[in-house]
Amino acid sequence: MAGPVRVVVLDDYQQVALAAGPWDRLGDRCTVETLTEHIADTDALVAALAGAQVVVAMRERTAFDAERLGRLPDLRLLVTTGMGNAAIDMQTAAARGVVVCGTGGRPRHTVELTWALILALLRSVPAEDARMRAGGWQHTVGTELDGKTLGLVGLGRIGSAMVPVARAFGMDVIAWSTNLEPARAAEAGATAVAKRELFERADVVSVHYKFSERSAGIVGAGEIAAMRPTAYLVNTSRGPLVDTDALLRALHDGAIAGAALDVYDREPLPPDDPLRRAPRTVLTPHLGYVTRENYAVFFGDVVQDIEAWLDGRLERLLTPKG
Repeated sequence: MAGPVRVVVLDDYQQVALAAGPWDRLGDRCTVETLTEHIADTDALVAALAGAQVVVAMRERTAFDAERLGRLPDLRLLVTTGMGNAAIDMQTAAARGVVVCGTGGRPRHTVELTWALILALLRSVPAEDARMRAGGWQHTVGTELDGKTLGLVGLGRIGSAMVPVARAFGMDVIAWSTNLEPARAAEAGATAVAKRELFERADVVSVHYKFSERSAGIVGAGEIAAMRPTAYLVNTSRGPLVDTDALLRALHDGAIAGAALDVYDREPLPPDDPLRRAPRTVLTPHLGYVTRENYAVFFGDVVQDIEAWLDGRLERLLTPKG
């Protein structure tokens, strides 16, 4: 290519992408810029990326569907953090000659945040913190984890890593996923159960399921209705896995004790979204993977992917091979 390659890093909300990766290794072969505000409008996004041969996407913050890919004729390499991105139309990318590559990551970061949310929810930490700052004192009565049952929807890398922490708190652990074998669950330290049984028995339901068209709404109105009024729901996986309307009804009706969410159907969550006003909730802005250590892996691999592409090689290819 004549001249340096234009690289655009999207959705750098915290303005840390350039400091988190070894971008200097690209030298004068590339110019690198970051966009620190989310661009939701397609026309505005296309205008911002005009002339960019390389785009770096942070997880599923920005979608690349067939329309957007079709309006970015200069795009040749799309790097997503992580080794999967449901917001990218891989088939269209491949058909248009756009290579999509991924990065590694550190799965423990989401586990840590999930436990932070569980503890904050069951001990009403945000509400008590707010009252302390307003001059108040004890108001809520917390719930202990010892002797309770954790229900894991999904027992992959992250779900499995939840088990030893639950055991350390004195919890029993049950799990369900579509093809979960009892032996596999036992190996991870959990007991495999039927889906409805999990929602009926669990004191805390934590969702750790891979999102796809088939898994959308896997925690639906029926599952939420099966939960006890003393049970809590936690989702740090993907927003569309849970039926948000059913969850809102359950929260307002007092059908469940509360919910902690780090992920949403639409991100960033709109300021007027009803979840922001829902009772007995702890909400965080998709922080599960947002750590210094994980960003170092993300952007280190991003630079490596770009270097390989510039040299005629491919690292961590995600698009189907032609």
